Amino acid sequence: MTARRHSEQELPRWRRAVLKVGSSLLAANGGGLSTRYALGLAEFIAASHRAGREVVLVSSGAVAAGRALVRAQPETAHGLAARQALAALGQTTVVALWQRFFDRPVAQVLLTHDDLRNRRRYLNARATLRELLALGALPVVNENDTVAVDELKLGDNDNLAAIVAALVDADLLLIATDIDGLYSANPRTDPTAVPVDDVAAVTPAIFAMAGGAGSSAGTGGMRTKLEAATKAAAAGIGTLLFNGTDAQALRLLAQDRLRGTRFRAAETRLHARKYWLRHAPLAGGCIRVDAGAARALGSGGASLLPGGIVGVRGEFARGDMVEIETEQQDQVFSIARGISQYAAAEVRRIAGRKSAEIESLLGYSYGETVVHRDDLVALSGVGA
Repeated sequence: MTARRHSEQELPRWRRAVLKVGSSLLAANGGGLSTRYALGLAEFIAASHRAGREVVLVSSGAVAAGRALVRAQPETAHGLAARQALAALGQTTVVALWQRFFDRPVAQVLLTHDDLRNRRRYLNARATLRELLALGALPVVNENDTVAVDELKLGDNDNLAAIVAALVDADLLLIATDIDGLYSANPRTDPTAVPVDDVAAVTPAIFAMAGGAGSSAGTGGMRTKLEAATKAAAAGIGTLLFNGTDAQALRLLAQDRLRGTRFRAAETRLHARKYWLRHAPLAGGCIRVDAGAARALGSGGASLLPGGIVGVRGEFARGDMVEIETEQQDQVFSIARGISQYAAAEVRRIAGRKSAEIESLLGYSYGETVVHRDDLVALSGVGA
């Protein structure tokens, strides 16, 4: 019995998306990587680029590609060191696979748990991905399996994709798999399974629908995709789950139509981000700004530049959440809070200067803003 198909639905509006492609779509039957399904996915990415959209690709397949290069000893590749070696061998093959489909450059970005746990490295990773998108490149992200140890591994590329979606402030997380979407039960074994087109929230009842891994080539099943959708929803990002082996589903996706499952975010991306910024713990340091900067920040659309800073109180590190205050009529008001791109000592040295002078003053630069507008929330009723 053939499983019932998901209904078509309109995609939400999006400008930037993270697309996760699993090993089951890339692994060849005889080992190594295949272009069979990668071509259709690449055509969707190219169509998105032509529409002026940005895509970050999270691609599996490195271990499978590496294993194909050492066919003489396939049975030895089971331990951690062996998997790391296979990943190192296969990473270049994965990038080469995707590069063959595009005229634009393809960039490899390898991330570890520490890159995302350490705030400074998190900011560096985000800055790199944003700059790659600005340059028109296609970033291809994977976990850095060659150095990660089991206790610090991110675990699977579904969850990595959700983290990357939050990292780059994506509008959507797209997960390409080898099944049409979420069903009430495993449609491969249960003929009564019915398709689930729309999920308002991933509840225990939704998790109960998930089975185990569906392919020997991959590490994740439906459960890790639900985990990823949950993480994305918490960041205000919706998730679309669709069949990457279905050429028609991919053509529909390029036309802003989904035949699969949509997982909705509880809040808008902006609301979720601003809520987190408003409630994240402060580092204890504070940046004082002049009246002009206070007005610009109070409007909610400006970044904090060094020229508007008149002083720094306390100590904080790059990546810390800091308070931003101003003085009006001999009274000090907190007007905003945000993530500082520079440490307190660095802010003291560049305060009141032009952004173009940062590198000459410090000997390096993390960018022209001290607090970027995407990392800043204005406090209502002040600074206007």
